[in-house]
Amino acid sequence: MEKTVLFESEGPTALITLNRPERHNSICQDLLVNLYNALDEVARNDGLKVAIITGNGKSFCSGIDLSVIGKDDLLDPRGDGKDMPDVFASCRKPIIGAINGATITGGFELAMHCDFLIASENARFIDSHAKVGIHPGWGMTQLLQRSVGQRMAKQLSFTCRPLSAADALRCGLVNEVVPPAELIPRARQIAQDICGVNYEILMQMKTLIEKQDEMSFNEAFRCERPAFRAFIERVKLLSISGLDSARRGSMQASVP
Repeated sequence: MEKTVLFESEGPTALITLNRPERHNSICQDLLVNLYNALDEVARNDGLKVAIITGNGKSFCSGIDLSVIGKDDLLDPRGDGKDMPDVFASCRKPIIGAINGATITGGFELAMHCDFLIASENARFIDSHAKVGIHPGWGMTQLLQRSVGQRMAKQLSFTCRPLSAADALRCGLVNEVVPPAELIPRARQIAQDICGVNYEILMQMKTLIEKQDEMSFNEAFRCERPAFRAFIERVKLLSISGLDSARRGSMQASVP
């Protein structure tokens, strides 16, 4: 049987591919187990710095496979008490969503757990919870309004109408829209750019940016300043240490 999630790494970049194309990559227990395991591997592996999540075929993810509701355990698929928000939150490394096609309901929620999204021109986004009568549980009511604003989130969730890739770009849901053939190469290029910066500072910045998700602006703003002061003090100590070493070397060189 085909694996429901494919995992491959190229240098410090992991590519995670949802792989149920015949079911539009719809969510079942096995897919969640393998997705969560892949994210745990990214979090655990010091050689990996960034992950890309995409879908195989014409869809990114069409949401929960309705045929498995009541049969599969979608809330605790591995039996370890961890649900989708828990697993994404425990992977602190940057995750890029490469949205190749239809992204619907639970698949839409999955995408919004990524740090940011790059979309193919073929991508479209639909929150159909209200249409199919499924209560959201993986973050739709909060993540969508954080991305597009409350009024737009209400329109999308109340009407269940699709949002095109171009409209998703205009309302800030996705960062870029590219031709289908350029989606993964572009995502890989962004991942390469991420891997080329000071990774320690990047991770500190990621943590600070996300502080605003759990506290007020002023509280989050205050978190940045002491961390910066500590950084400056470390730089000073390193500079002093380096200067002392240079002086000692110079003095030794001058002794006949």
